[in-house]
Amino acid sequence: MKYNGRRSRLRLYSSFPAGWGRRHRRRLVSGSSIVRKNAAIICLAALLSPLFVGLSHAQSAPAPIPQQTAQEKIIIDTDIGDDVDDAFAVALALRSPELQILGISTTFGDTETRAKLLDRLLGEAGRPDIPIAIGTSTVTKSVFTQRRYAEAGRFVRASHPNAGDFILEQIRRYPGQITLVAIGPLMNVGALIDKDAETFRKLRRVVLMGGSIERRYGDLGYAPSHGPEPEWNIVNDIPSAQKLFASGVPIYMMPLDSTQMKLDEVKRAILFQAGTPLTDALTLLYHEWGQETPTLFDVMTVAYILNPEICPVKPMHIRVDDKGFTRVGSGSPNAQVCLNSDSDAFFRFYIKRMLAP
Repeated sequence: MKYNGRRSRLRLYSSFPAGWGRRHRRRLVSGSSIVRKNAAIICLAALLSPLFVGLSHAQSAPAPIPQQTAQEKIIIDTDIGDDVDDAFAVALALRSPELQILGISTTFGDTETRAKLLDRLLGEAGRPDIPIAIGTSTVTKSVFTQRRYAEAGRFVRASHPNAGDFILEQIRRYPGQITLVAIGPLMNVGALIDKDAETFRKLRRVVLMGGSIERRYGDLGYAPSHGPEPEWNIVNDIPSAQKLFASGVPIYMMPLDSTQMKLDEVKRAILFQAGTPLTDALTLLYHEWGQETPTLFDVMTVAYILNPEICPVKPMHIRVDDKGFTRVGSGSPNAQVCLNSDSDAFFRFYIKRMLAP
């Protein structure tokens, strides 16, 4: 019998026939035989022993001690503000207690306005403690679609550190412990290698959204492949991409082949109706982005760190050619590459994580 407090005791007592206690008490204290008395005691003990065992267990069993695992230290390098997938990637990292976000750096184009966007996003998410560093601005024709959100003037910080100096300082402080999550063009990465390649090699790993091995944009794997094409994050700074793949740092590569996750209308409705400060921010950024169905390329990097089974990798030797193609060649593997991912598992993981209390 499973002990369940007062209700279990009442069920136990009420299961005896009416008058049971009075009849057996008279029988036990009368001149009944020792055998009959002992039999009654044994019967009563047999009936009540599960109750006392359960009560003793409930009182003495210690509460289970939750296992504590060390958080993985990450730095996110992002071109947030153009396509909207960067914001969804940052949001997943913010909702993941397994991760310790040491900082977020901005890269490519108007890096100062990207930092203002992050100021507001982190402020509304209740995480103004996370440092935001600014990379070198570059000239670009890309459209900063979420500029209004960034320039609203909310949660703007007085200053931001330089991205290169900040990242190198963190690597020196935590050698061999930091995962750099690269979800933008690789200007900051190339600058880090140029400035201090030895320190850069003390990264634990780089998890990169970039490249195209067998599939190009728009190829979701349902039709015969039309081959690869240069991918945005690689082609916008080919020399930096070449330096990264020659750096000797462990690279985990999420190319177009495995990252074209379509956040359709049904999934958007589930996510946006949650009404949390973070999902409300994503809703605003989505509408400013101004297109219909986001492709969550960059989110796969963070999802992979949290749940590698979503995007299993295999070793390859990757060479970046002068046109920005990521070619598979001979030689020792320099990257772990995910060519196929589980879309259903990805969205179940992502949406549940974003909606969890």
